[in-house]
Amino acid sequence: MLFLQKNPNMVKFKYKFSPDYNPRYVNGAIGGINPQGEIIINFYLERNALPHSQSFEITENSVIGQLAATEPEDFQSSFVRFVENGVVMNYKAAKEIHRWLGDHLQKLEQSEIK
Repeated sequence: MLFLQKNPNMVKFKYKFSPDYNPRYVNGAIGGINPQGEIIINFYLERNALPHSQSFEITENSVIGQLAATEPEDFQSSFVRFVENGVVMNYKAAKEIHRWLGDHLQKLEQSEIK
């Protein structure tokens, strides 16, 4: 049970941040339920693939000319999902985060910011 000194109807949380805390932009997630019944979410940034290298012809005037080759050849039809972090949580934590996220989505939908 919580030991509440000053106000038995209130609790204060203090937040400690890791020295390497650095929020990341994500636009997708992949995951599921592990054998222990915990939810795993791996967040990713999905973007178009970039070529590893490109070769260009050199014109008679020693200027970079037409694209001659790209590696890999299929980069224009590929996407990259860069997974940098993820979380593992139990059912209770997932329900609370679901509620919290739903509350914020509802506020966003009611505002002019979308």
